[in-house]
Amino acid sequence: MAKLIIVDDEKSIRAALRDILEYEGYEVDEAKDGEEGLDMIMRTSYDVALCDIRMPKMDGLELLQKANEASKGTQFVMISAYGNVENAVEATKRGAFDFITKPPDLNRLLITVRNAIERAKLVQETKTLKKRIYKLNEIVGESAPIQKVKETINRVAATEARVLITGANGSGKEMVAKQIHEKGSRSNQSLIEVNCAAIPGELIESELFGHEKGAFTGASARRVGKFEQADSGTLFLDEIGDMSLSAQAKVLRALQENKITRVGGDKEIKVNVRVIAATNKDLRQEIVNGNFREDLFHRLSVIVIHVPPLAERRTDIPLLTEKFLHDIATEYGSTVKELAPDAMMYLQSLPWTGNVRELRNVVERLVIMCGEEITLEDVKAYA
Repeated sequence: MAKLIIVDDEKSIRAALRDILEYEGYEVDEAKDGEEGLDMIMRTSYDVALCDIRMPKMDGLELLQKANEASKGTQFVMISAYGNVENAVEATKRGAFDFITKPPDLNRLLITVRNAIERAKLVQETKTLKKRIYKLNEIVGESAPIQKVKETINRVAATEARVLITGANGSGKEMVAKQIHEKGSRSNQSLIEVNCAAIPGELIESELFGHEKGAFTGASARRVGKFEQADSGTLFLDEIGDMSLSAQAKVLRALQENKITRVGGDKEIKVNVRVIAATNKDLRQEIVNGNFREDLFHRLSVIVIHVPPLAERRTDIPLLTEKFLHDIATEYGSTVKELAPDAMMYLQSLPWTGNVRELRNVVERLVIMCGEEITLEDVKAYA
């Protein structure tokens, strides 16, 4: 059952609205002024607040702003006898779901409340999904090298500093990038990923910056590039060491000027993007070899995070294995299997040239092929 609160200094208005809403099956509370309303909203989860604008002690707009700053998720429908454009615009700016004038039209009121409840549900579902995604991207481990990575993430996430993530394939560079985004001020915006190694050199510029119709053969329509898609959010350039020199020059310009130009176009487009890059290559050696621009390297590497290979953090293998066993059981809808102690010791002794990604694949194979307890013989057979 949806839970609503009416915040209004007129008792007769509160009573009338309460009768209507309770008849519709909603659970309804009342507050006689903004201060009381704020106190109740802070202590109780409400789907929707029907809130007057002009009230003693604290007006409705201030209440709306304070509730939104506290991320309560309550959808505000502002109700006022002063139905002027300025009030409606100001309420919308502060995050109100809708604005209704007194006396409210009954049909409009009920439709607005239903829509606001649906919006509240979507907001809550989004928060729940983000928590699940955050857990999936959680960096598991307590070894000294991985603790250093976690500490650096916590320090840099809240800043706008560009980050270069280095490490071998499968070590978890993408997960580090996602953690930086999720812990940062742009977490409510998009994280756009580009695998520079997977895109042919002749297409990378179009992928990053977009193109205009007719810019080249096959460009039958305008395309928005990844920089524009990531505007106000984060752009993750994975395997940037594989990017062509011509694309590097354009990326450098975008970072310097916060502007891009689509392929085949001449209009400059402003972008506000935080760039995180990753590579499995030694970019300093690539600079010496003439394959990477030194000026771009310095632009990207304000903060450098090196993700250690799994062989340098073997004490984390039991924790990682346990996480993978639970994750895979959830995916398959099965019970969580257990690993025998000697089997775990054997896993820790393996070379793990494919790093965490290889370990995850091995655990999944063991879950599929083995019984409820995974033995040493099982690991030797399938690892």
